[in-house]
Amino acid sequence: MIIPCQRHLFDLPDDRAYLNCAYMGPLMHDVVDAVAMGAARKATPWTLSPEDFFTETMNARSLFARLCGATANDIAVVPAASYGLAVAQRNIPVGEGQRIIVLKDQFPSNVYGWRELAAANGAEVVTLERGQDGDWTRVILDAIDERTALAALAQNHWTDGSLIDLERVGAQLRDAGAALVLDLTQSLGAMPFDVKTVKPDFMVAACYKWLLGPYTIGFLYADPKWHGGEPIEQSWMIRSNAEDFAGLVNYVDGFRPGAHRFDMGEFSNFALMPGAIAAMEKLLEWTPEAIAETLGNRTRDIAERAARLGLRSPPDGARAPHFLGLSFPEAMPPDLVGTLAARNVHVSVRGQSMRVTPHLYNNDDDVARLMDALGAVL
Repeated sequence: MIIPCQRHLFDLPDDRAYLNCAYMGPLMHDVVDAVAMGAARKATPWTLSPEDFFTETMNARSLFARLCGATANDIAVVPAASYGLAVAQRNIPVGEGQRIIVLKDQFPSNVYGWRELAAANGAEVVTLERGQDGDWTRVILDAIDERTALAALAQNHWTDGSLIDLERVGAQLRDAGAALVLDLTQSLGAMPFDVKTVKPDFMVAACYKWLLGPYTIGFLYADPKWHGGEPIEQSWMIRSNAEDFAGLVNYVDGFRPGAHRFDMGEFSNFALMPGAIAAMEKLLEWTPEAIAETLGNRTRDIAERAARLGLRSPPDGARAPHFLGLSFPEAMPPDLVGTLAARNVHVSVRGQSMRVTPHLYNNDDDVARLMDALGAVL
């Protein structure tokens, strides 16, 4: 199903082509209103009850779980992808001589912690190079062997949108006795994903990109086999008696159920959580499947027009539908991002790719403005 343009839900001027959701997704009017409402509650704290610290967050967990095929019990609230990845790094055992697989030019938050973990345990981070045919999946599958402890990956590469077949990768990792850790900040909400088919050990997504939510809010999925794991902080809110404010002086060793032990401190976040909820409710109304189909049509059109200017991109079907990385036949023009921004066209550059990442607020005029600007630059 193709979703009609939803620009009216956002504060985007008609003369501005914002094609940069992979950098930061703009907030819908309803999300801004929800955040304002949430912040206003702090002005009257006597209206907040102990129950309010947990009920709204449970709603958010349930919504995120619906986006990834999980249950609310599997979901923890985190402030950033790096926090969720740190939970995985705390709990997945990595021994001497084992290997951690990452990809070349992978997002740094999904690299630094693995380097530190490997160094502390005599393990090795293996950075895979993209294959000549651009097929990341084949390269990853070829690298998995009995030495592999885990692979830390994404659904699509953050520089150009190249897809990874996570179902095949996850199956081969399980056969090798290895774990799968995913950062889906650059895909969840914009394309389908199901933990029941991919079966990651941990999966994290920050809200501020394709989930169209506030900054400093994200969610972590933990497979039930890790629900007895070790949290990275000892907040009172993750303890089994947290709802009993009067009894908090009765210290307990037990944790709240499921993945909730991995929650960040102050996870209630009365100001931002309502915005995350409003955004996820809208995504579920649209559905990731329909969003992916709609954005796939948009990026396919842009790729075809860009090819006529001599720009290359991963072929349709080999890249995520919402994500287009364009490479130049010669060196990339200097200050490309700034030059296009001066023409009210907003994209980003990561690695050797110019990222064009639209959402449902973009229209044909935005694409025409992009092409005119690129034509002038080239």
